[in-house]
Amino acid sequence: MPWQAQGPAARKKKKKTKTPQNQKNPMDIREFGLASLRHDTGCPGELPVGHQLLRRKKYIQAFYNATWYRRRGHPIDPDTLTLLWSVTVSIFAIGGLVGTLMVKSIGNFLGRKYTLLANNGFAILASLLMACSLQSGAFEMLIVGRFVMGVDGGIALSALPMYLNEISPKEIRGSLGQVTAIFICIGVFVGQLLGIPELLGKESTWPYLFGVIVVPALVQLASLPFLPESPRYLLLEKDDEAGAMRAFQTFLGKADVSRELEEVLAESRVQRNVRLVSVLELLRAPFVRWQVITVVITMASYQLCGLNAIWFYTSSIFGEAGISQDKIPYITLSTGGTETLAAIFSGLVIERLGRRPLLIGGFGLMALFFGILTVALTLQDKAPWVPYLSIVCILAVIASFCSGPGGIPFILTGEFFQQSERPAAFIVAGTVNWLSNFAVGLLFPFIQRSLDSYCFLVFAAVCIMGAVYFYLVLPETKNRTHAEISQAFAKRNKAQPPEEKDNSQPAPGPSSTLDSHDQIQMTKYVISL
Repeated sequence: MPWQAQGPAARKKKKKTKTPQNQKNPMDIREFGLASLRHDTGCPGELPVGHQLLRRKKYIQAFYNATWYRRRGHPIDPDTLTLLWSVTVSIFAIGGLVGTLMVKSIGNFLGRKYTLLANNGFAILASLLMACSLQSGAFEMLIVGRFVMGVDGGIALSALPMYLNEISPKEIRGSLGQVTAIFICIGVFVGQLLGIPELLGKESTWPYLFGVIVVPALVQLASLPFLPESPRYLLLEKDDEAGAMRAFQTFLGKADVSRELEEVLAESRVQRNVRLVSVLELLRAPFVRWQVITVVITMASYQLCGLNAIWFYTSSIFGEAGISQDKIPYITLSTGGTETLAAIFSGLVIERLGRRPLLIGGFGLMALFFGILTVALTLQDKAPWVPYLSIVCILAVIASFCSGPGGIPFILTGEFFQQSERPAAFIVAGTVNWLSNFAVGLLFPFIQRSLDSYCFLVFAAVCIMGAVYFYLVLPETKNRTHAEISQAFAKRNKAQPPEEKDNSQPAPGPSSTLDSHDQIQMTKYVISL
């Protein structure tokens, strides 16, 4: 690339000449710092977009260099630039962890719906900070904005799957749960599209690409108030039977919701006096031990399966296939399109095939294509068609990930646990997710530097171990109630949940403090027989 070739020459010229004009040339300053980091990996806290990410990284580092020079009168030291970039990259995952830890307290106070509404405040604040950072000449705003955006992501990736799980009947719980993954993929594709040079992928407009985040936040603020709160939250945590009934009627579009209420009331009857458990209590509880272990392994596999490594190599593989550098941003759109189509496919078939086959098959196919990709990269120069095989493997890995591992981990976290355990379970899942995310960003440069393209064998091994674990341990959760899923784990846990033990005792009569709606009382009476 021109900026790489001109960097050393520009630095030599800078040492020999100290004219005012030379000191005010921002391109020389930016090239001084950019050349030292051109081989770094991308952001671990977000799904990268190949060539566009490298270009955006160049612009951001140039901004850091220019700001530093304006404040201090000399170019930024390459080590300091490396530190600033590393902080910018990793702070997103730190924010995600903070957001995850906030979910339980915010969710208990505001509920699922209003937690999502309040979370848009973080998204709007983050977009304003990042979009205005260049004009303000403050790179600190960009760093703080990424942290705030991480908080928004941490809250959303816990509260949204929880909300979707609680509002959906068991027959479509998986399909509705996949909506999270589908819209993440759509967001990646839109980011790729907006990042092409003709739109926002230029040096003068890259901050506005961050500012686009405000659009979905405003859409949710305008639309979510018209949707009800989670009926399970209303009934099991707020004792609002009438509100839960209205919520079910709105979501399901029918007047007779007795069957859905019956299922929730059965859970309510045995959990009425059970308070929300803490994370420590969840980790200590023997009757959910294997659920917790499975969630931890699922989330760790989700982050450590090597998808970030694919993005790192995308640009170079496209280049080896003969695609010119100016065309790569457009070819990269195929990766985002593949992601979206695979996620939609998963949402359409998940209730027919089940969670278990998609998860095992997804990780198994990823391992297979990682192996083929390693061979193709090793033999890249042996035949003209080999680089195209590498491109096919890249798209196949992405499709395999999005067809199962990309969305199912969040669905399983909601399905494995009862209402009183679910907020703590999402904290555990989110913590593992973001810590694994941070570990990938920290360790991948060293793995890539040591093994080069053979790093895919490491990720293939992770995928194989994940697939074997799920084959041996994971029960199918399709079309099962939460109580039935708990029972499926009971043999392995060697302990029955407390509510299962209490099922033999007479059920308490209808509470006089609850709403006296005739249909609700009749349903409760039938259950108590």
